[in-house]
Amino acid sequence: MKIKTRLNYLLKDENALYYECSFSCDNAIFVSLENENFFITDSRYVSEAKEFTKNTVVIDGGRDLIKSTKELIINSKIKSLTIDPLEWNIDAYKKLSEIDLTFNKELNFSQKKRMIKSDAEIKTLKKAVELGEYAFYKFSKYLQSEGVGKSEKYLNFILKNILQDMGELDLSFNPIVAIDENSAKPHALPSSKELNKNSLILVDAGVKYNRYCSDRTRTSNMSLSIDFLQTQNFTDKGKQRIYDTVLKAHDKAIEAVRVGVKASDIDKAAREVIDKAGFAKEFLHSTGHGVGLDIHELPIISKTSDTIIEENMVFTIEPGIYLENSFGVRIEDMIVVQDGRAEVV
Repeated sequence: MKIKTRLNYLLKDENALYYECSFSCDNAIFVSLENENFFITDSRYVSEAKEFTKNTVVIDGGRDLIKSTKELIINSKIKSLTIDPLEWNIDAYKKLSEIDLTFNKELNFSQKKRMIKSDAEIKTLKKAVELGEYAFYKFSKYLQSEGVGKSEKYLNFILKNILQDMGELDLSFNPIVAIDENSAKPHALPSSKELNKNSLILVDAGVKYNRYCSDRTRTSNMSLSIDFLQTQNFTDKGKQRIYDTVLKAHDKAIEAVRVGVKASDIDKAAREVIDKAGFAKEFLHSTGHGVGLDIHELPIISKTSDTIIEENMVFTIEPGIYLENSFGVRIEDMIVVQDGRAEVV
């Protein structure tokens, strides 16, 4: 459920700030008091803040932003203020709490506000996914022509360059390029492992478009015709069985997405397929997570999540099976809930 509107709240996370006023920087505090918004920063950012923030008063807080924030709050004479304790370190919160004020602590306050996407946000996310998908295509062509014999570290470097498109785009996160046994590590770090003919390769990557993230994972078999389509053919029957199981789990989870269902029911749909195939212990993570300004945000699609799915939520579906010291398979797509069902972005 989307968070109820609060009149008075304080934010520090950069993406939370951007969501509120269309600008952020690495040293700022956003304050909303009785629906009047304030962006407190230092002199390095004041000029750009005044240029880019929307419906917000910009304040030069000098070297002590917390002091300026406290003065603003005290002068407003409000009685309570909502904050997300995850955004504040102990020292900063100690200084804030010197004010005679009731602090309402709400975990993931901004992410709850952002959980249901606007039509404009969905359009932006779809563009990010489109650009990410094209990067996967370009990377597959590189692998066909020059990939064999290259290490994960080198391929990771190449993929980053492709994703960033000569500096036009930012990365959603550091991409994963995992070969053979390293693909059994869900968040494998790049190593000196080299790509060979008939290697299994797992690629997890995304780009940011206008600050909104994409996220995609494909597992493929290295060959002269390598691609990152969902239909994959492996010469090894064991790999094919695992791949087909994960794909079925992926599809069943997407079919289970409905307005009104619990996120845990979507996770259950994927997990039942993998459990039935005998790989329950090899599915090491949740089925999905929300995507937006953050690469990982709400809702979480897990066995313990009681979040009720609503229209215009955006999240991943990404089941996986990981056979330690052998190989792993993950297939990930982003979906948006539209007209009551899942639409693959």
